[in-house]
Amino acid sequence: MKYLVIGAGGTGGAIGGFMTKAGKDVTLIARGSHLAAMQKNGLNFDTPDGKYTVSPIKACTMEEYADTPDVIFVCVKGYSLEDTIPFIRRIAGAHTVVIPILNIYGTGGRMQKELPELIVTDGCIYIASEISEPGSLFLSGKIFRVVYGLRKGTPADIEQEVQPVLTEVKKDLEESGIEVLFSNQIEVDALQKFSFVSPMAGVGAYYNTQVFAFQVKGQMRSTFFSMVREIKELSDAMGVSLPDNIEEINEKILDNLAPTATASMQRDIRDGKPSEIDGLIFEVIRLGKQYGVETPVYEMIAEKFR
Repeated sequence: MKYLVIGAGGTGGAIGGFMTKAGKDVTLIARGSHLAAMQKNGLNFDTPDGKYTVSPIKACTMEEYADTPDVIFVCVKGYSLEDTIPFIRRIAGAHTVVIPILNIYGTGGRMQKELPELIVTDGCIYIASEISEPGSLFLSGKIFRVVYGLRKGTPADIEQEVQPVLTEVKKDLEESGIEVLFSNQIEVDALQKFSFVSPMAGVGAYYNTQVFAFQVKGQMRSTFFSMVREIKELSDAMGVSLPDNIEEINEKILDNLAPTATASMQRDIRDGKPSEIDGLIFEVIRLGKQYGVETPVYEMIAEKFR
Protein backbone atom coordinates (compact mmCIF):
# COMPACT_ATOMS: atom_id res chain seq x y z
CA MET A 1 0.00 0.00 0.00
CA LYS A 2 0.96 3.62 -0.49
CA TYR A 3 1.31 5.58 2.78
CA LEU A 4 1.39 9.31 3.44
CA VAL A 5 2.49 10.66 6.82
CA ILE A 6 1.49 14.28 7.47
CA GLY A 7 3.99 15.65 9.97
CA ALA A 8 7.57 14.45 10.33
CA GLY A 9 8.26 15.23 13.99
CA GLY A 10 8.75 12.79 16.84
CA THR A 11 5.61 10.82 15.94
CA GLY A 12 5.32 11.03 12.16
CA GLY A 13 9.05 10.96 11.55
CA ALA A 14 9.40 7.78 13.60
CA ILE A 15 6.51 6.05 11.83
CA GLY A 16 7.74 7.13 8.39
CA GLY A 17 11.37 6.31 9.12
CA PHE A 18 10.72 2.86 10.55
CA MET A 19 8.38 1.97 7.67
CA THR A 20 10.78 3.26 5.03
CA LYS A 21 13.60 1.25 6.60
CA ALA A 22 11.37 -1.84 6.26
CA GLY A 23 10.85 -1.17 2.56
CA LYS A 24 7.31 0.24 2.71
CA ASP A 25 6.12 2.92 0.28
CA VAL A 26 5.95 6.00 2.51
CA THR A 27 6.06 9.74 1.85
CA LEU A 28 6.54 12.26 4.68
CA ILE A 29 5.03 15.72 4.59
CA ALA A 30 7.39 18.21 6.21
CA ARG A 31 8.72 21.74 5.77
CA GLY A 32 11.63 24.06 6.40
CA SER A 33 15.08 22.99 7.47
CA HIS A 34 13.87 19.59 8.71
CA LEU A 35 12.53 18.77 5.25
CA ALA A 36 15.68 20.04 3.52
CA ALA A 37 17.91 17.93 5.79
CA MET A 38 15.86 14.77 5.18
CA GLN A 39 15.88 15.31 1.43
CA LYS A 40 19.65 15.77 1.43
CA ASN A 41 20.87 13.23 4.00
CA GLY A 42 17.92 11.03 4.99
CA LEU A 43 16.55 10.77 8.53
CA ASN A 44 18.96 10.16 11.41
CA PHE A 45 17.85 8.15 14.45
CA ASP A 46 19.42 8.16 17.90
CA THR A 47 17.73 5.33 19.83
CA PRO A 48 18.43 3.21 22.92
CA ASP A 49 19.50 0.47 20.49
CA GLY A 50 21.98 2.66 18.63
CA LYS A 51 22.31 5.32 15.96
CA TYR A 52 21.53 4.87 12.28
CA THR A 53 20.33 6.74 9.19
CA VAL A 54 17.37 5.88 6.96
CA SER A 55 18.14 7.06 3.44
CA PRO A 56 16.73 7.95 1.03
CA ILE A 57 13.54 9.30 2.60
CA LYS A 58 10.64 10.37 0.39
CA ALA A 59 9.63 13.77 1.77
CA CYS A 60 8.02 16.91 0.37
CA THR A 61 5.69 19.79 1.23
CA MET A 62 1.90 19.65 1.01
CA GLU A 63 2.05 21.79 -2.12
CA GLU A 64 4.50 19.42 -3.84
CA TYR A 65 2.63 16.18 -3.08
CA ALA A 66 0.68 14.98 -6.13
CA ASP A 67 -0.01 11.30 -5.45
CA THR A 68 -3.07 9.47 -4.10
CA PRO A 69 -2.31 7.49 -0.92
CA ASP A 70 -4.14 4.42 0.34
CA VAL A 71 -3.53 5.37 3.98
CA ILE A 72 -2.85 8.76 5.57
CA PHE A 73 -1.32 9.00 9.04
CA VAL A 74 -2.02 12.45 10.49
CA CYS A 75 0.76 13.22 12.97
CA VAL A 76 0.59 16.99 13.46
CA LYS A 77 0.07 18.98 16.65
CA GLY A 78 -3.56 19.63 17.58
CA TYR A 79 -3.35 23.33 16.71
CA SER A 80 -2.25 22.47 13.13
CA LEU A 81 -5.01 19.95 12.47
CA GLU A 82 -7.29 22.34 10.57
CA ASP A 83 -4.53 23.03 8.06
CA THR A 84 -4.50 19.36 7.02
CA ILE A 85 -8.19 19.16 6.06
CA PRO A 86 -8.08 20.98 2.67
CA PHE A 87 -4.89 19.07 1.80
CA ILE A 88 -6.48 15.70 2.60
CA ARG A 89 -9.55 16.62 0.54
CA ARG A 90 -7.29 17.40 -2.42
CA ILE A 91 -5.15 14.28 -2.46
CA ALA A 92 -7.38 11.53 -1.00
CA GLY A 93 -9.03 8.94 -3.23
CA ALA A 94 -12.45 7.41 -2.70
CA HIS A 95 -10.95 4.54 -0.70
CA THR A 96 -8.23 6.43 1.21
CA VAL A 97 -8.30 5.71 4.95
CA VAL A 98 -7.25 8.42 7.42
CA ILE A 99 -5.63 7.44 10.73
CA PRO A 100 -5.05 10.40 13.08
CA ILE A 101 -2.25 9.82 15.60
CA LEU A 102 -2.49 12.83 17.92
CA ASN A 103 -2.26 13.52 21.64
CA ILE A 104 -5.71 15.14 21.66
CA TYR A 105 -8.63 12.87 22.56
CA GLY A 106 -11.52 12.60 20.07
CA THR A 107 -9.58 13.85 17.04
CA GLY A 108 -10.89 11.18 14.68
CA GLY A 109 -14.52 12.01 15.33
CA ARG A 110 -13.90 15.70 14.71
CA MET A 111 -12.00 14.98 11.49
CA GLN A 112 -14.75 12.63 10.28
CA LYS A 113 -17.25 15.51 10.39
CA GLU A 114 -14.88 17.57 8.23
CA LEU A 115 -14.24 14.65 5.84
CA PRO A 116 -17.60 12.84 5.53
CA GLU A 117 -16.63 11.31 2.19
CA LEU A 118 -13.67 9.41 3.72
CA ILE A 119 -13.20 6.79 6.43
CA VAL A 120 -11.46 8.34 9.44
CA THR A 121 -10.45 6.10 12.34
CA ASP A 122 -9.23 7.15 15.77
CA GLY A 123 -5.72 6.46 17.00
CA CYS A 124 -2.91 7.26 19.40
CA ILE A 125 0.74 6.43 19.93
CA TYR A 126 3.10 5.58 22.77
CA ILE A 127 6.58 6.88 22.01
CA ALA A 128 9.18 9.18 23.58
CA SER A 129 10.62 10.90 20.52
CA GLU A 130 11.52 14.40 19.39
CA ILE A 131 13.44 16.27 16.71
CA SER A 132 16.94 16.86 18.11
CA GLU A 133 18.07 18.89 15.09
CA PRO A 134 16.89 19.17 11.47
CA GLY A 135 16.88 15.72 9.91
CA SER A 136 17.42 13.91 13.24
CA LEU A 137 15.15 12.21 15.79
CA PHE A 138 16.03 11.28 19.36
CA LEU A 139 14.08 8.35 20.86
CA SER A 140 14.63 8.33 24.61
CA GLY A 141 12.75 5.09 25.29
CA LYS A 142 12.16 1.70 23.69
CA ILE A 143 8.37 1.84 23.69
CA PHE A 144 6.86 2.37 20.22
CA ARG A 145 3.21 1.34 20.04
CA VAL A 146 0.55 2.52 17.58
CA VAL A 147 -3.11 2.05 18.49
CA TYR A 148 -5.98 2.62 16.05
CA GLY A 149 -9.51 1.42 15.34
CA LEU A 150 -13.03 2.26 14.25
CA ARG A 151 -15.34 4.09 16.61
CA LYS A 152 -18.52 2.52 17.97
CA GLY A 153 -21.44 3.09 15.64
CA THR A 154 -19.43 2.69 12.45
CA PRO A 155 -21.89 1.22 9.89
CA ALA A 156 -21.35 -2.48 9.25
CA ASP A 157 -20.85 -2.02 5.51
CA ILE A 158 -18.09 0.54 6.07
CA GLU A 159 -16.46 -1.66 8.70
CA GLN A 160 -16.49 -4.59 6.27
CA GLU A 161 -15.04 -2.43 3.50
CA VAL A 162 -12.16 -1.03 5.52
CA GLN A 163 -11.27 -4.11 7.58
CA PRO A 164 -8.80 -5.54 5.00
CA VAL A 165 -6.99 -2.20 4.74
CA LEU A 166 -6.65 -1.76 8.50
CA THR A 167 -5.46 -5.36 8.81
CA GLU A 168 -2.81 -4.70 6.16
CA VAL A 169 -1.75 -1.55 8.04
CA LYS A 170 -1.20 -3.68 11.15
CA LYS A 171 0.95 -6.11 9.17
CA ASP A 172 3.04 -3.35 7.59
CA LEU A 173 3.62 -1.58 10.91
CA GLU A 174 4.62 -4.80 12.66
CA GLU A 175 7.01 -5.67 9.83
CA SER A 176 8.54 -2.23 10.45
CA GLY A 177 9.32 -3.09 14.08
CA ILE A 178 6.39 -1.16 15.54
CA GLU A 179 4.06 -2.69 18.15
CA VAL A 180 0.43 -2.42 17.03
CA LEU A 181 -2.98 -2.66 18.64
CA PHE A 182 -5.85 -2.78 16.11
CA SER A 183 -8.44 -1.89 18.72
CA ASN A 184 -12.11 -2.81 18.95
CA GLN A 185 -12.58 -0.24 21.74
CA ILE A 186 -10.65 2.71 20.41
CA GLU A 187 -12.55 5.29 22.48
CA VAL A 188 -11.32 3.60 25.67
CA ASP A 189 -7.79 2.98 24.38
CA ALA A 190 -7.35 6.55 23.11
CA LEU A 191 -8.67 8.01 26.38
CA GLN A 192 -6.34 5.69 28.29
CA LYS A 193 -3.36 7.13 26.39
CA PHE A 194 -4.72 10.63 27.05
CA SER A 195 -4.97 9.82 30.76
CA PHE A 196 -1.19 9.47 30.77
CA VAL A 197 0.09 12.11 28.36
CA SER A 198 -2.18 14.88 29.66
CA PRO A 199 -1.07 14.58 33.33
CA MET A 200 2.55 14.12 32.26
CA ALA A 201 2.41 17.29 30.16
CA GLY A 202 0.55 19.20 32.85
CA VAL A 203 2.88 18.28 35.71
CA GLY A 204 6.01 18.79 33.62
CA ALA A 205 4.90 22.23 32.48
CA TYR A 206 3.49 23.36 35.85
CA TYR A 207 6.62 22.46 37.81
CA ASN A 208 8.99 23.04 34.85
CA THR A 209 10.72 19.71 35.35
CA GLN A 210 11.71 16.50 33.63
CA VAL A 211 10.06 13.17 34.37
CA PHE A 212 12.63 12.11 36.98
CA ALA A 213 11.12 14.60 39.45
CA PHE A 214 7.80 12.74 39.56
CA GLN A 215 9.20 9.25 39.24
CA VAL A 216 9.86 9.52 42.99
CA LYS A 217 7.44 10.09 45.87
CA GLY A 218 6.48 13.68 46.53
CA GLN A 219 4.13 16.50 45.60
CA MET A 220 4.74 16.25 41.86
CA ARG A 221 3.97 12.53 41.75
CA SER A 222 0.84 13.11 43.85
CA THR A 223 -0.26 15.82 41.42
CA PHE A 224 0.24 13.45 38.47
CA PHE A 225 -1.98 10.74 39.98
CA SER A 226 -4.60 13.28 41.10
CA MET A 227 -4.92 14.30 37.46
CA VAL A 228 -5.20 10.64 36.40
CA ARG A 229 -8.03 10.17 38.93
CA GLU A 230 -9.87 13.23 37.61
CA ILE A 231 -9.76 11.80 34.08
CA LYS A 232 -10.94 8.43 35.41
CA GLU A 233 -13.96 10.12 37.04
CA LEU A 234 -14.61 11.99 33.80
CA SER A 235 -14.39 8.77 31.76
CA ASP A 236 -17.03 7.14 33.98
CA ALA A 237 -19.34 10.11 33.52
CA MET A 238 -18.79 10.01 29.75
CA GLY A 239 -19.60 6.31 29.54
CA VAL A 240 -16.11 5.53 28.23
CA SER A 241 -14.90 3.97 31.44
CA LEU A 242 -11.17 3.52 31.85
CA PRO A 243 -9.87 0.39 33.63
CA ASP A 244 -10.21 0.49 37.41
CA ASN A 245 -6.44 -0.02 37.68
CA ILE A 246 -5.60 2.91 35.40
CA GLU A 247 -3.33 4.44 38.06
CA GLU A 248 -1.28 1.24 38.21
CA ILE A 249 -1.12 1.08 34.40
CA ASN A 250 0.09 4.68 34.15
CA GLU A 251 2.52 4.20 37.02
CA LYS A 252 4.33 1.47 35.06
CA ILE A 253 4.55 3.69 31.98
CA LEU A 254 5.78 6.66 34.03
CA ASP A 255 8.44 4.72 35.89
CA ASN A 256 9.77 3.16 32.66
CA LEU A 257 10.30 6.50 30.93
CA ALA A 258 13.78 7.93 30.53
CA PRO A 259 14.36 10.28 33.51
CA THR A 260 15.09 13.18 31.15
CA ALA A 261 11.83 12.78 29.19
CA THR A 262 9.48 15.75 28.72
CA ALA A 263 6.17 16.17 26.90
CA SER A 264 6.08 18.16 23.65
CA MET A 265 3.50 20.54 25.14
CA GLN A 266 5.93 21.39 27.93
CA ARG A 267 8.81 21.96 25.49
CA ASP A 268 6.65 24.17 23.26
CA ILE A 269 5.53 26.33 26.21
CA ARG A 270 9.14 26.62 27.37
CA ASP A 271 10.27 27.71 23.90
CA GLY A 272 7.44 30.20 23.43
CA LYS A 273 5.85 28.20 20.60
CA PRO A 274 2.20 27.33 20.02
CA SER A 275 1.31 24.35 22.21
CA GLU A 276 -1.41 21.74 22.65
CA ILE A 277 -2.41 23.06 26.08
CA ASP A 278 -5.96 23.75 24.94
CA GLY A 279 -6.59 20.12 23.99
CA LEU A 280 -4.49 18.54 26.74
CA ILE A 281 -5.47 20.70 29.74
CA PHE A 282 -8.31 23.17 29.07
CA GLU A 283 -10.42 20.54 27.25
CA VAL A 284 -10.50 18.39 30.42
CA ILE A 285 -11.96 21.32 32.34
CA ARG A 286 -14.57 21.94 29.62
CA LEU A 287 -15.56 18.26 29.61
CA GLY A 288 -15.72 18.30 33.39
CA LYS A 289 -18.24 21.12 33.31
CA GLN A 290 -20.19 19.40 30.54
CA TYR A 291 -20.45 16.11 32.46
CA GLY A 292 -20.67 17.53 35.99
CA VAL A 293 -17.23 16.31 37.13
CA GLU A 294 -15.04 18.49 39.33
CA THR A 295 -11.44 18.90 38.12
CA PRO A 296 -9.68 21.01 40.80
CA VAL A 297 -6.14 19.88 39.97
CA TYR A 298 -6.63 20.60 36.27
CA GLU A 299 -8.02 24.00 37.28
CA MET A 300 -4.84 24.62 39.28
CA ILE A 301 -2.63 23.69 36.33
CA ALA A 302 -4.70 25.74 33.89
CA GLU A 303 -4.68 28.85 36.08
CA LYS A 304 -0.93 29.16 35.70
CA PHE A 305 -1.13 29.27 31.90
CA ARG A 306 -4.45 30.98 31.19
